[in-house]
Amino acid sequence: MSVAVTVDKPPRIPIHRRPLPLLAVVAGHLIGGLSPRTVRNVLTVCARGARPAGYAEARRARARVVAVSVRCAGEGCLPRSIATALLCRAGGAWPTWHAGVQTMPFRAHAWVEAENRPVDEPLSTTHMQPLVTVPPGGQPPPSSPAERP
Repeated sequence: MSVAVTVDKPPRIPIHRRPLPLLAVVAGHLIGGLSPRTVRNVLTVCARGARPAGYAEARRARARVVAVSVRCAGEGCLPRSIATALLCRAGGAWPTWHAGVQTMPFRAHAWVEAENRPVDEPLSTTHMQPLVTVPPGGQPPPSSPAERP
């Protein structure tokens, strides 16, 4: 993805709280390497039965992901957003996950939303057109042209 993100100093988390965020980051990298359709399908299965994540809950999950991964703290928006969603799911919730684009100038980005607003994302994210969306509860929205083979 191609949205420029500034890297703030990530919060430090105790070593005994790092395994779950690290596992989510590894899963985020693995899932992010799949096709858009497969990413959507995997995340839809993960989201089944989850309650919508609150903004504070999604923000905490994102902060934990950024704290354990330098790549996710910088330009790694796809694994960061997937890992954030998976970490929320570990707590029984799911934010709305998006991958989308902006056409002028062209930029691609992946992010999560909670309470209908992007979680700790640049203001430019509001101008993105979502192409793939996975809402809470695991109900897939209609597929988009980007997800077709």
